[in-house]
Amino acid sequence: MTTPPDVAAALLEVRGLCKHFPTQHGWLGRSQLVRAVDGVSFSIAEGETLGLVGESGCGKSTTGKLILRLQDPTAGEILWNGRPIHNLSQTELRPVRRELQAVFQDPYASLNPRIRAAEIVAEPLRNYEAMSSAQARERVASLFERVGLRPDQMVKYPFEFSGGQRQRLGIARALSVQPRLIVCDEPVSALDVSVQAQVINLLMDLQQQFNLSYLFIAHDLAVVEHISHRVAVMYLGRIVEIAPKRTIFTSPQHPYTEALLDAVPVPDPRVRKNRRVLTGDVPSPINPPPGCHFHTRCPYAEERCRIESPPMREVAPGQFVACHLRQPASIEHPTGIPA
Repeated sequence: MTTPPDVAAALLEVRGLCKHFPTQHGWLGRSQLVRAVDGVSFSIAEGETLGLVGESGCGKSTTGKLILRLQDPTAGEILWNGRPIHNLSQTELRPVRRELQAVFQDPYASLNPRIRAAEIVAEPLRNYEAMSSAQARERVASLFERVGLRPDQMVKYPFEFSGGQRQRLGIARALSVQPRLIVCDEPVSALDVSVQAQVINLLMDLQQQFNLSYLFIAHDLAVVEHISHRVAVMYLGRIVEIAPKRTIFTSPQHPYTEALLDAVPVPDPRVRKNRRVLTGDVPSPINPPPGCHFHTRCPYAEERCRIESPPMREVAPGQFVACHLRQPASIEHPTGIPA
């Protein structure tokens, strides 16, 4: 595993990012807001992988789309190399898009089924560079070899590849314009376990070769633990904890993080875990609870949790938690909130 880079030199910085979708409910057509992303802040250093985890519907994928400017933020800032990009026009964004690429969850749906693999990978290249057909073919063949595909497969269509091969094709397409950061949105969740390991190891090797940064969005905590340098935990549109990987997995400080880790199955049937099972359902992002969004399911909730939204506090070096029950530099209960 690579050594975590210096996070002080941020390649990407997100400050108070929000995305609210207007919607209409009822036959009277009253307008309401879906608070998909509600004040998210984090940074990613050059050569770093930040894992973003949380339950389905918490806003992880929307956060990735906002960073890529596939959607426009409602509020907040996105800084790329210190330069704001959240308010740039599509024309001004063009040079930035080359440095920000994506690998999507469904490797088949994200590829055009009507064009051959070589053209899929070459298309971004032709958008940014003037090159002959021979030069493009040579570059594409090199990319195929880098991601573990054979150059003779360039003439195939996407349906002729397996799921893992299609994801490698998507990675080759993202690499074609030499990006600096890749948003990986559940890139292995649709693959078999053995193929997942191959793709994850490929991403890590490519990071070493090209000094890539990743925002790695996933549900599988084992995968996140393997590839990430730091991990951010998201709940109902907000980040509730962010810390170095080892700290998150050995000393979680937010009760939601504890619950996520407790839900991970143990492969040894003889080992019994004392699981913290959350009660209730995830609240609606249309009408989120006041105060701490997690208080309706938190076994440790106090009265102020129902009223005040907790600020993000540094409770240990590099570990930030949004919880009223955790005080700055207080680590008396390293395994979680005191019962």
